[in-house]
Amino acid sequence: MSRASDDGKGPTAYGSPEDFKRAVQEMQATFPTEGVVSTHPDDLFAHGFSTNVYHEGIPHSVVVYPQSTEDVVKIVKIANNYRMPVVAYSGATSLEGHFIGTKGGGICVDMSGMDKILEIHESDSDLVCQPGVGWVEINHALKEQGIPLFFPIDPAPTATIGGMLSTGCSGSETINSMESFLLDTHHTPANAVRYGTAKGEWFLNATVVLPSGEVIKTRQRSRKSSAGFDVTKLFIGAEGTLGIVTEVTIRLAPVVPTTVATAQFPDVRSASEAVIEILNHGVGIQCVELCDAAFMEATNLHGPSGRKYAVTDHLFFKLQGPTQASLKETARIVQEVAKKHGGSSFKVAKNDEEAEDMWADRKNAHYSSLLWGGEGTKAWATDVCVPISKLPELVYETQKDIERSGIKGPIVGHAGDGNFHSLLLFKTDEELVKVRDLVHRMVERAIAREGTCMHGEHGVGIGKREFLYEELGEGTVKLMKKIKKTIDPLNLFNPGKLYPDAPKSKSSSGDGH
Repeated sequence: MSRASDDGKGPTAYGSPEDFKRAVQEMQATFPTEGVVSTHPDDLFAHGFSTNVYHEGIPHSVVVYPQSTEDVVKIVKIANNYRMPVVAYSGATSLEGHFIGTKGGGICVDMSGMDKILEIHESDSDLVCQPGVGWVEINHALKEQGIPLFFPIDPAPTATIGGMLSTGCSGSETINSMESFLLDTHHTPANAVRYGTAKGEWFLNATVVLPSGEVIKTRQRSRKSSAGFDVTKLFIGAEGTLGIVTEVTIRLAPVVPTTVATAQFPDVRSASEAVIEILNHGVGIQCVELCDAAFMEATNLHGPSGRKYAVTDHLFFKLQGPTQASLKETARIVQEVAKKHGGSSFKVAKNDEEAEDMWADRKNAHYSSLLWGGEGTKAWATDVCVPISKLPELVYETQKDIERSGIKGPIVGHAGDGNFHSLLLFKTDEELVKVRDLVHRMVERAIAREGTCMHGEHGVGIGKREFLYEELGEGTVKLMKKIKKTIDPLNLFNPGKLYPDAPKSKSSSGDGH
């Protein structure tokens, strides 16, 4: 019988290979419809590996495609009977290995078939849906029905509501395909400046299947409640380790007119300082995106609009207001503040078409940068988030660190909420070592400035577990582990993710920071 770590609480016994084989057979008998239960090698590989990450992938034993909460309950009951790990899967936009398999095998529960919008309550500005529906599809459906509302949390275009809830996401992430990007150039990155993140009040309630197979609904649909602590938020950011979400009620926001503006700056520090002052004016800003000179060079060569920009650090603004007059006033104030910090060449889009073109250049950051790197280029996408006042120095130091390393690393950031990305480009194993070191130093800088290494967007998964003790402290991590052990005593749900092993002492690890 195989053994697996119980997150520092002693070994947990999983079933043997024969147990897992019997579990698969029982699932095939339980779900006899063709295609619901798959053991095809290509399917197992696709669900256990991702080109978005550089963590070792592991295939699952079986992939199951439920269609209802009842189906998920049946899967979980079988998993309990045979002590078989369970990993939920949906949009697969993960950057940190959240959905890769478990050593020894396990069940991958692909939620993509549960992709229905169940109810739209326009008068209440909310919507009930299944977890496999994408936020892009929701906004398309609302627009097609003439409902002037939208869901403002905006990660990758292929991201689904279940994955967004589970990782506590906020802004744009890596896009899985060029086709996905082309379908979604009109959507905006990093609406968190205006609307907050998934850990705000955008998820009103959730129906969840617990590791025991019990089904709970975290709260009613009312906009607010003081009935005990917020159980919904217990599952936001839990990354499928505490339960599988099968239904969600999400809040919607009114659609408000927007336009796009850009300004160039002498350096990223000046641009970041301008962002702080602009936000403190309280004007109608939906997004503020920092794009450094390296990114602008890549955009000039490979941006979708064909526009040419000065190869210097820029800010891209999405301005928001109920009237054209309010948009003009916001633009005036933003231009004045930008000028104080060395901003120049301030440009506001002449019309909606030009605004979409300008924003598409920012949205295309990943692909413009990859093409700029040349044939055979790979990219490590990472970012950190700090209090906004600490962003200017952090971005400046990181940019200089990247330059010293000799690695190409365009910086694009959701500057309005203290979050920035670096897309570190490499081709060789030697360059990959440099990239890993750059990521580590970026994380250390952020934590030292009261920030987070968890992107504020992409979650923890496997890739950021090791930093959790340093960021949150031992007591908080222990509390998280106690909650996990209480809800999932057999450690069946997404084992090996989120919860870190206890850190080694510096003397024993040889860590020289």
